[in-house]
Order: sequence, then structure tokens, then C-alpha cells
Amino acid sequence: MAVVSGYGLGEPVKGLLDGYDASRAYDEVFEPDGSVRGVYTRIVERFRGLGVTELRRLEKLVAEEFRRQGITFTVYSEEEGTERIWPMDLFPRVIAAAEWDELARGLSQRVAALNCFLADFYNGGGEALADGVVPRWLVVSSQGFERNAVGIRVPHNAHCNIAGIDVVRGANGRYRVLEDNLRNPSGISYVVENRAAMAKVCTWLFDDHAVQPTEQYAPMLRATLESMAPDGRDSPHIVVLTPGIFNSAYFEHAFLARSMGVELVEGRDLVVDDHTVYSRTIEGLVRVDVIYRRIDDAFLDPVSFRPDSALGVPGLLGALRAGNVSVCNAMGNGVVDDKAVYPYVPEIIRYYLGEEPIIDNVTTYTMWDPDQRAEALNRLDQLVAKPVGESGGTGVLIGPHASEQELAEARSRIEAEPREWIVQELVQLSTLPAFADDRLESRHLDLRPFILTGETTEVFPGGLTRVAMRRGSLIVNSSKGGGSKDTWVLAHDSP
Repeated sequence: MAVVSGYGLGEPVKGLLDGYDASRAYDEVFEPDGSVRGVYTRIVERFRGLGVTELRRLEKLVAEEFRRQGITFTVYSEEEGTERIWPMDLFPRVIAAAEWDELARGLSQRVAALNCFLADFYNGGGEALADGVVPRWLVVSSQGFERNAVGIRVPHNAHCNIAGIDVVRGANGRYRVLEDNLRNPSGISYVVENRAAMAKVCTWLFDDHAVQPTEQYAPMLRATLESMAPDGRDSPHIVVLTPGIFNSAYFEHAFLARSMGVELVEGRDLVVDDHTVYSRTIEGLVRVDVIYRRIDDAFLDPVSFRPDSALGVPGLLGALRAGNVSVCNAMGNGVVDDKAVYPYVPEIIRYYLGEEPIIDNVTTYTMWDPDQRAEALNRLDQLVAKPVGESGGTGVLIGPHASEQELAEARSRIEAEPREWIVQELVQLSTLPAFADDRLESRHLDLRPFILTGETTEVFPGGLTRVAMRRGSLIVNSSKGGGSKDTWVLAHDSP
């Protein structure tokens, strides 16, 4: 077992990092021999000088800051209080400039190809389906396929304006895409607030690094949304559409509206007249050009979708078809969020862009293929099974951590509905120190960068690093006990 006993040129690491185990996976901070990776040298030195009492004090200051500002998230599954203070660990994640540049290129490439696929599928000739790049039956059977989206023109063919692509690093240290989120990806508000809290409480930690800022996200998002205005209207009126205060991401909805300086509205605040959307204000009706929606497709328009819901805007679909308003992200993006389509994304990149994928997928087995299904079910105790229509880790079975009964039940479910499952090779997510049990211990983590696409595409520097705070756990979701970290992208690699 490789246990950290030194850093740099062999000087011993003491205190909070004593006995740190970097052997279970690729560690972001420590090399296999226990030496510190270059970008973390000063971070390790700083934390080496902290004691347990001081680190607890800093954590308390951050929690108080979050509580004062109402920075919370909701856990629906718990019987006791569902509101929790957003959890952040103080040891930051650091990404070198050159490493980030390569990752950003790969993310831009992936989102560009998926936008091409969505534009082709909903408004083109469906060429990728006709040419067999993705099976037609698979796409049209997806829960995310929205027939009402067919024929609705989208400015710049940018169906996905805000993407959150989950990436991980395996044992070899290479990034892999774990999941695509092109409907309503959440988490960016916590990225910005994590940085604000760190800069306030741990100012001294930034002294040794040129870190790219995070406060520019709101201007980036606003510029993206403005570029999506129908017919290129100048100074378009933008609103953020929220389901309301009981939604788990309501804090983020309010945060983004406030940061961009636009209205936060619910469905009842909007009205459609003559295929034009208006916002009800104290000064009367004001035309709306762009709606950044944070509600699902099925709730957008009760006339065309669910008449039992009051969340949406009656007549919105007609305004969309008339080209009088843009909804971001566009309807129907769920077809590429479907994990059943995920295995085909590398071919989608090759087909539309004529390029090799810069970031690979995790090795995935399609359960509707009899041969792949047989191979995967035979090795299910070594693999990860995922229901294609779920999110947030719901229904995921991690083979090595499952009981024989759980494995048997999963095999039965997969055999009964093979289209509803994929199975992937287990990725031992990379690790980073996190404060637990009065010391810094290795914990698994992932990364959700955010990509904005309108007239142009930009990758926001950094992203939401989620960390599994339970020892050995690979589940990073905050609703299941995970935490987060401030993510630093260095402006340059040399001091």
C-alpha cells in the first residue's frame, strides 16, 4: 500500500496528511511514489501548516457564510429537514492550464457534435439515423424524444445552450466522459459561491497561484442567451423560468436571474397573446424574447403537454413554432441525455465533425445487443449497471459493492427490459484529499464543466467538483452524502 510519507525532495508530510493513502486510484495530488504533483506543491505546504482546530474553524466560517446567504440544496428522500447547507471541502482541486486547454477542446467538440445531431434529427433529414450512425428505433423510443420539437427552428442550430458534461479520471489519469447533461444541468451557482467563500475565508491560499476567476459566468450566460434571440433582436428581454420555491435547484434559479440582472418568473407570470410571450409587470405587459427555462419539457405548456400542471405557460408551443420566442435549452434535448444514446457519441463526433474524439467514453455495453448483454451479465459483479432514463445516481448498481441478491435482481430487470439499461466498466474515480475524521483522507471525485453555446461556444474555466465524502464510496451526488470542492484552473502553468 502506497502511503504518503514525503513530498517534494523527500521532506516528510506531517499533521493532517500523515499516512495519507494514495494507492486506491489515480490521486490528483500525489504521485505513486508519494511525491507531490507540481501544481499542488504550495497547496500541500499550506495545509501541512494547519492544525485540526484551525481547519475546523475555517470550515465553520464557510458554513456560516453559506447559511447567511441561504446557499442550500434539497434532499427529498429524507424524512427530517430537507434543506441542507451546501457542503464544501476546503482542499481545492487544481487543474493546470495546458491540461484544461485540452479538456476544454474535447468538451467543445462533444457539444458541437451533439448540437449537430439534434439539429439534424429535429430539423434536418435525420441523416445520422438514415446512415446507421445511431439506430432510429433507439432514438424515437427514448423518453427524451419530444415529437413537438420537430420542425421548430433554433437560432444558430444551438439546441443545447448550457451543457454540463460529467468527466472522470481513471487509473491511468486520462479524462473520460461519464455522462452528458444537455437538458437542465445544475450546479453552476455552487461553483461561483464555492469560490466566493474560499476567497473570503482562505485568502492566503490564493497567494501562490494565478487562478482563473469564476464571477464571469453570469455575463457569459447572458451573452449566450442574448445571441439566441429570434431574428437577432437587439437588447432582447430575457427571463429565467422556474418551477418555484419548492424546487431543489431554486437557489440556483434565483442566483442566476439576479446575477444576470433579469426577471425570475413562474409560469403564471407569463402570458401568450397572438403567439407572442409577455411578462406581467407592474408597468403592464412586456414582450419576452428569450426564456431560460429550468422546468422539464413535459411542463412547458399545459395546452400541448400536461393539462394537470400549472408550472408552464399556456400557448408557449405556438409562440415557439411562430418563431417569436426562444427557449433555452431547446425542447427535446433529452434524446442525447438518454444513456442509451451515450455509447454512440464517439461515432456522432466522427460523422458530423470528421474528427476523432478528444475525450473518450467509458467502455459501455449495450444491453439490447444479445452478445454484449450476455458478456456483461456474466461479469456484472465487476461492472456498473445504469438505468438509461434516471439521473442523480438513481437506480445505479455498482457490481463490486452489490450483494448476490442485488446482482440477481439486476440481471432479471436487464433481461426483462434490455433497452432501459446500459452496463459500463467500473472506473475507479481519481482521488483528492478531503477533511474527515480530523485528518485529510483520499476521497473519490468527478468534475462537471459547463459549456455555453449560442452564436459561439465557450467553456467556463472550472466546474463543479463533486466528492464522495464516505471512505471508499464512488457516489459523489450531494443528495447521497457527497460534498464539493472549489475548482481552480490555473491561468498559466509556470509561476
